[in-house]
Amino acid sequence: MTLELGSASDYGSIVSINIFVALLSACIVIGHLLEENRWMNESVTALLIGLCTGGVILLTTEGKNSRILVFSEDLFFIYLLPPIIFNAGFQVKKKQFFRNFMTIILFGAVGTLISFVIISLGAIGLFQRLGIEALEISDFLAIGAIFSATDSVCTLQVLNQDETPLLYSLVFGEGVVNDATSVVLFNAIQTLDLGHLDSMTFVKFVGNFLYLFATSTFLGVFTGLLSAYIIKKLYFGRHSTDREVAIMILMPYLSYMLAELLDLSGILTVFFCGIVMSHYTWHNVTESSRITTKHAFATLSFIAEIFIFLYVGMDALDIEKWRLVSQSPVKIVSISSIILGLVMVGRAAFVFPLSFLSNLSKKTGSQKITFREQVVIWWAGLMRGAVSIALAYNKFTNWGHTQLPSNAIMITSTIIVVLFSTLVFGILTKPLVILLLPTRHLSRELSISSDPPSPKAFLAPLLNHGQVSSEMETGPETRQNILRPSSLRMLLTIPTSSVHHYWRKFDDAVMRPVFGGRGFMPYVPGSPTERSVHDGELA
Repeated sequence: MTLELGSASDYGSIVSINIFVALLSACIVIGHLLEENRWMNESVTALLIGLCTGGVILLTTEGKNSRILVFSEDLFFIYLLPPIIFNAGFQVKKKQFFRNFMTIILFGAVGTLISFVIISLGAIGLFQRLGIEALEISDFLAIGAIFSATDSVCTLQVLNQDETPLLYSLVFGEGVVNDATSVVLFNAIQTLDLGHLDSMTFVKFVGNFLYLFATSTFLGVFTGLLSAYIIKKLYFGRHSTDREVAIMILMPYLSYMLAELLDLSGILTVFFCGIVMSHYTWHNVTESSRITTKHAFATLSFIAEIFIFLYVGMDALDIEKWRLVSQSPVKIVSISSIILGLVMVGRAAFVFPLSFLSNLSKKTGSQKITFREQVVIWWAGLMRGAVSIALAYNKFTNWGHTQLPSNAIMITSTIIVVLFSTLVFGILTKPLVILLLPTRHLSRELSISSDPPSPKAFLAPLLNHGQVSSEMETGPETRQNILRPSSLRMLLTIPTSSVHHYWRKFDDAVMRPVFGGRGFMPYVPGSPTERSVHDGELA
């Protein structure tokens, strides 16, 4: 009997996996067919397919179930999120990212804190008027952290870094830092002693937040440098390119799991690990391994993204949660509307003021964030997605199941907010970008902000730092741009060219000789590269 039950269970799992893989394939095919559609993107497509699949399962099981798999935040945080965040750091155009680094930190860290405060205070004041009294102060703070997390995955599918490089850089950078900040906030709230609130509690909270931020970044940078050093010194490519590819895949995952083991932010760690590995490690491997890893990381990230949105679509029809809140549909709609309103207000409260501060540091009008661009940034960050879902499940469910009506209300409200924001805001983002940023505006931005075309276009996202160095060499023009801070404007102004110049000198003199990177030319014995080197030595 045990064997039969086990076989039946195994058979059911195999069927579920087959269906889910088939749905993933369908999402990819349909997304490809809708590639040129101005209204649709793959995130929306996966959500809609998930909703339709959930509805079919709900009908075939006579209202007993709508899901193939049971949601687990462990599945999300351990297996799905790392490849997405790492690939974001690995493929980032570092020139654009670090050129706008201060603005990205303003939006991603300071902006997230502002949004967190507004959403938390708004939830405390408005939820109680709806008769939701079962939530505690820690729950309201968690709600603030949950809905401060923007959906960088969906947003990045909407914008295009070739058409809108400045916007893409800001939204992309903010999305990653925002996700990390939200998760760090959420974890800090979980360990906060709210029974004894005083000034020291706030100081400890801020100190813990800064500690997590700094140590997570350091761990990511350290792991990335360690991988570069190992591959440069041992150079696995002499015998097997498989080994160096394996090291490049395993090291970032090790950094993420170490961060989780040490109660740090795995998102921030693996993101900076990706940046460092693209700057050093990637250049230390053979040409075939570079192409392999680039496409392998992008493929894993792509599949994980589709998996997440497909599951969220199916989980939206989970009958267990809806049965618990069936007596209060008006309350659900009211809470979801309040949360959406707070999200919009909270985002506007920091995008426009912080954009004004950022513009003070820009020397020319072409570098400033225009009002239309600010509107696009505000709109693109209104979407909520998988991070919000995962944090909500972590807070308000027990292993994917909801027992209390108040918790079920929060889960269903989160699902409604995610679905509405992704479908409505996501679909309207493309037309909004076209409306606010016409072709002539995009052409101007491309000429100012984008990197010059490279003969090796498929490597461009990872080779931009090579173009930067030629622009940042010392010269009369560079020296003329270094101004003394004599006013608020100049205090906020960072001489980017000067900072990059000194970083490049330090990088070339100290870092590259130890960790390799651009200019390090590995070769495989017997390859044309080795023969050319050997011939050069003989000459």
